[in-house]
Amino acid sequence: MKTNDLLRLLLLAAIWSGSFVFMKVLAPVLGPVVTASLRLLIAGVVLSVYFRVIKFDVNWKEHWKHYVLIGVVNSSVPFLFYAFAALHIPASLSVILNSSTPLFAAIFAAIWLNDKLTPIKILGLVLGITGVGFVAIKEAITISEFGMIAAFACLTAAMCYGIAGIYIKKYASFLKPLAVAGASQLAAGVALLPFIALSPVKGEINITIVLNMLALSLLCSGLAYILYFRLIANVGPAKAATVPMIMPAFGLVWGVIFLNEKITSQMILGCALIVTGLILVLFKRNSGTSKPSHRP
Repeated sequence: MKTNDLLRLLLLAAIWSGSFVFMKVLAPVLGPVVTASLRLLIAGVVLSVYFRVIKFDVNWKEHWKHYVLIGVVNSSVPFLFYAFAALHIPASLSVILNSSTPLFAAIFAAIWLNDKLTPIKILGLVLGITGVGFVAIKEAITISEFGMIAAFACLTAAMCYGIAGIYIKKYASFLKPLAVAGASQLAAGVALLPFIALSPVKGEINITIVLNMLALSLLCSGLAYILYFRLIANVGPAKAATVPMIMPAFGLVWGVIFLNEKITSQMILGCALIVTGLILVLFKRNSGTSKPSHRP
């Protein structure tokens, strides 16, 4: 991997892990629905304008059903659930639970794409699931009354990411990745609008809230997706899939620096088990060298 691509990988992990910090600030004020919807709408609109400037056609008329389905499963539900979790558990814990996404993807790939589960992958899944269970059960349940529910919300969001990846691989691989990034987010934001009345704004909207929302939408959704698909184009989807392994490290640091969160030994152990499991699931040994396996 070239230096520029390695820097993109690290920057992407830093940005995406930072989204949990922004949600931790926004969700108590705006509520989960408004937080998720605004994030998606702003990013979707900005990317749409960007597409206009570069004369990039997403072909809405022909592919809108795919964009809506992918948007709901890959963005609406996960962003809403992570915003809900931000009300009850630390951002650093949400990042750790989010890193289980490739584990779900591997399971779904075995079911729907006939991607064989080798003994090494099975061991990785066992370690990863053990780490998730250790973090969720031992840590989240002791944090707040809704800690366990929040943890399962994070895992459901991660599961949605895995399902969306399988759907794209099986039914929508012909779509342009950048088009999916922009169009699906816009569709996902619109899909959440009818539910705003169920979770109205709860606090004062000040400059801090505005700046956090702009950072969440423009950095963590807009710029991040451009970086992600540039990374896929340069190094391939397999190496790009290693981003979740790096995110927990940044997430723990951001939580301590910006939210004064405490890092417990349980979180570190759980994180280590998940990352070890991801390495075994995403990498395979071939002719004496290790290289990433294809992510669905």
